[in-house]
Amino acid sequence: MTVTLRPATADDLMAVGRLHQRSRVATYSSFLSPEALADPTPEAMGEYWVQRWVWERADHRMTVAERDGTLAGFSYLGPDDEGAPATGLLNAIHLEPAERGRGIGRALMLDALDAMRVRGCRRAVLWVLRDNGHARRFYERGGWSPTGTERLDLIGTTQTPQLRYTRPL
Repeated sequence: MTVTLRPATADDLMAVGRLHQRSRVATYSSFLSPEALADPTPEAMGEYWVQRWVWERADHRMTVAERDGTLAGFSYLGPDDEGAPATGLLNAIHLEPAERGRGIGRALMLDALDAMRVRGCRRAVLWVLRDNGHARRFYERGGWSPTGTERLDLIGTTQTPQLRYTRPL
């Protein structure tokens, strides 16, 4: 089974959105209610990515991972959301639920870190849901550390605490 990484195209975005929603439901269902995860629908999440791509494609980068030609995951990165110079923000890594633990997440993370270095970044940051222990352990094994900064964001109508992580490049 061959895994390849490649830059996303506009043609990928609806499938990325559907995968993103499946990933959220599978990963967050242990700590968020089904009601919180019901919205957006997979199609609405695809439309979200189509619209986001229009506004951000000049300074953001999406990479898709395919296993034997089938979408298996994606990463999304861009400039720091707090405006720190020479800092890149890893906005997302999402996988098909069946792909967890098979190395694709790590490959996407390493690819994103390399892309930030190429962009001249010396530091990377990300936000992770506080209650997402699996993702927190994944990032910590990858050299990320919590900064102590927390924020609240909405998933559906549920306030979800997020922690900021960082790592040097």
